[in-house]
Amino acid sequence: MTDAPEPAPVDDRGVRLLGAAQIRELADRLGVRPTKQWGQNFVVDANTVQRIVRVAGVGPEDAVVEVGPGLGSLTLALLEVVGHLTVIEVDPALAAALPETVAVRAPLASERLDIIQADAMTVTELPGPAPTALVANLPYNVSVPVVLRFLELFPSLERVLVMVQLEVAERLAARPGSKTYGVPSVKAAWYSDVRLAGTVSRSIFWPVPNVDSGLVSFVRREPPATAATREATFACIDAAFAQRRKTLRAALAGWAGSAERAEACLIAAGIDPRTRGERLDVTQFAGVAAARDAL
Repeated sequence: MTDAPEPAPVDDRGVRLLGAAQIRELADRLGVRPTKQWGQNFVVDANTVQRIVRVAGVGPEDAVVEVGPGLGSLTLALLEVVGHLTVIEVDPALAAALPETVAVRAPLASERLDIIQADAMTVTELPGPAPTALVANLPYNVSVPVVLRFLELFPSLERVLVMVQLEVAERLAARPGSKTYGVPSVKAAWYSDVRLAGTVSRSIFWPVPNVDSGLVSFVRREPPATAATREATFACIDAAFAQRRKTLRAALAGWAGSAERAEACLIAAGIDPRTRGERLDVTQFAGVAAARDAL
């Protein structure tokens, strides 16, 4: 006698979530196999996707964008609660299959869903209402560029909750002075307050990856008060961490035009030229960039 597939949870909006058995059945029917090319690891645990939605804090008033819906696990959990959902899927086969999955498992939600088949790094506009939140399970190789790009392109985004490789999550949420603090940490802080919002076991994925994952929360805030542009500040950040073991006087020499000019910029910004980049927060980097523009 074989075990019956676990029942899929049903919510009061008529959404039936996907469990491990349903994910594998759906993948078999579609002839889908996760590919390393697109970093595909499908979430097979309904409790985990509901946890992601809960931590994201989204509700009926939110227009949410999801990047990389895959077979639809998180998509269905979001459709349980949000007012509108736009998903962006790079895999043509998965994008084509998602409408049927939603029609079968969330028949009342189809009118609240838009599907874009595209690489998220090429998307410049979204259908429907302006997005208020980004919620996604992102492959580690695109997670940082996608988050930064969407925070830049869509100022209506009030918050972001992404599940990424734990090492990437820790880097994004790192504070000045820590070993994991670097370019992603500083650039993310330009847009938002960032924190590690939890960890996720590798066992809830199919196929099971070699690492655990983390949830990272971004809450939008105003960028630093500075005369420098975001582009100028980010260029300063890139230069500082390209040679992170060097003092800022040396690391910023090429960016500033010479070591002497770098020192002058740092002193004008109130920073000891012997400091290393890992000690500065985003406001201090913006101050250095503004000082160079003023020299």
